[in-house]
Amino acid sequence: MRALIQRVERASVEVDGREVGSCGAGYLVLLGVGPTDTEGTARRMWEKVRKLRICADKNGRTNLSLVDVGGSLLVVSQFTLYADARHGNRPSFTNAAPAELANRLYELFCELAEKDLGPGRVGRGEFGTHMRVSLVNDGPFTVMLDSEELGL
Repeated sequence: MRALIQRVERASVEVDGREVGSCGAGYLVLLGVGPTDTEGTARRMWEKVRKLRICADKNGRTNLSLVDVGGSLLVVSQFTLYADARHGNRPSFTNAAPAELANRLYELFCELAEKDLGPGRVGRGEFGTHMRVSLVNDGPFTVMLDSEELGL
């Protein structure tokens, strides 16, 4: 599982001109699922994101987590995080999980976030659709997490 996390002032996602999800100050998480990922992977990835200390404290240092600052979250499924562009100029996406598995683990990740952060603090994209994501990056501050590299 791969999570590209951007600290944002706000973010939103639209499908066919209608907003389907948004968040205020917190994180935009672009979430990709690999073919060997499991529910355990999703749980451990959420724990890593939840505890990640990339929010500023009163001194402007990145010492606080999303939970510490009462932040919100927008989670958008993104299979293209598994793009393989090593050969040629057109990326291959065969390293991404099949849609059924990817959707199940994406939904689990979002449910875990909602359970921990509370109602109204987790926005979602719409799995398997063409989405327009807008954000105001805070910093900018962007972190890539890969479950395989982290041993999750």
